[in-house]
Amino acid sequence: MDGFDPEARDFPDFLLAATSDIWEGRGLTSRVQAHYHPEVILRGAEGIQFGARALAEDAMATLVSLPDRQLLGEDVIWSGHARVGMLGSQRILTRATHTGDGALGPATGRTLLYREIVDSYAKRDQISDVWRVTDTGAVLRQLGQTAEEWARAHLPDLDPDSQPFTPRVDVTGPYTGLGNTDQWGEGFATLVTRMMEGDLSVIPDQYDRACHLFYPGGVEAHGVEAADRFWLSLRAAMPSARFEVHHRIGMEEPLMPARAALRWSLKGRHEGWGAFGRPSGADLYVMGISHAEFGPRGLRREWTLYDEAAVWTQIVAQTG
Repeated sequence: MDGFDPEARDFPDFLLAATSDIWEGRGLTSRVQAHYHPEVILRGAEGIQFGARALAEDAMATLVSLPDRQLLGEDVIWSGHARVGMLGSQRILTRATHTGDGALGPATGRTLLYREIVDSYAKRDQISDVWRVTDTGAVLRQLGQTAEEWARAHLPDLDPDSQPFTPRVDVTGPYTGLGNTDQWGEGFATLVTRMMEGDLSVIPDQYDRACHLFYPGGVEAHGVEAADRFWLSLRAAMPSARFEVHHRIGMEEPLMPARAALRWSLKGRHEGWGAFGRPSGADLYVMGISHAEFGPRGLRREWTLYDEAAVWTQIVAQTG
């Protein structure tokens, strides 16, 4: 890859090496500065941060609570090329033990297993734009907490100018692409859009009957009924909200099934029963990222994440 570390075999290898160097190799200053642009923009569902130093401080704060954190890179779905830059959607399975006091509360000694999906744009060997969604619902449930309880406890500490992440606090970064036009990404975008328009009849048509599904809160399920239950619950909670796909990637490569990655949002009022409980009337912005694998009978695996703590922060801030 022209302009990238010659030791990286390809773009996924570059992203996986950066993750390992920083989190498990403890490269919290020099390696962060090597892999990230000094003015990198880090958008997490919990808020927006600027600069490699902020990213390093965020990593340190997390490692105080989870010092043995391991980030297992499950997949990177990517597009672009070295001349214009590349964006990789990296799905990570995290294992860690909660042995330090911090943002997650007093140490519990509990072992955590949860996912996050991170979209990273890089050019000339440095990452400069990032979108990250963490399954906070899974983390909090394993610690014996709920997202609502966490939001109420931490709301006074949040900076309303940067937290949580919504279009109001967003800025335009160096990456303004929409992904690629591969058929698998286009097909997945059409499928999710139709579901979010209320056409759930597409699920038995497009999902493999034996599909394997991973949803917020650490939920792991099988079958079209589980897919219907998840997407209906999300749509029902915000029935008049605007759904938008911001980025799509589809790809085929040797030894892997056809795959796709989407970054999307749902913006509108919480006016229905569903994923977020009793209707609150709060204006919500939900940032989500979805990965899918396809087989001869349709969508066979799906990973969809949004940050439950970030959603509940918005509800609590507006309802008290």
